Amino acid sequence: MIITTTFHIENKPVQEYKGIVFGEVVEGRNFVKDFMSGIRDIVGGRSGSYEDSLMSARQAALDEMSQRASKLGANAIIGVSFQYSTVGAQNGMLMITCNGTAVVV
Repeated sequence: MIITTTFHIENKPVQEYKGIVFGEVVEGRNFVKDFMSGIRDIVGGRSGSYEDSLMSARQAALDEMSQRASKLGANAIIGVSFQYSTVGAQNGMLMITCNGTAVVV
C-alpha cells in the first residue's frame, strides 16, 4: 500500500478512486507517563514515553486506514492528513485520526 500526503504519485496515475478512508485511535494516558512528563517539565527535556506512545498510536491509525483501503480494493492512499485532539474526562485520552483518498494506481 502506497501512502502519501501528496495528491499525485510520480509515474503512477490514478486509475480509479475508491473513496475516503479513515483510521482512528484513542489512547488513554497513564499515571507513570504523566508523572515522568511532569518531571521533564521542571528539569527540561523530551518525554520519551509520550513520544513512543504517540508514534505507536499514529502507526496504528495508519494501519487501520490501510486495511480499510485494501477492503475497497485500493492499492494506494493519497492526500493523507492527521488530526490530534484530547477527549474524555479531564482530557485524559489522546485521539489520533488520519484520513485520505483510497485509489488504484
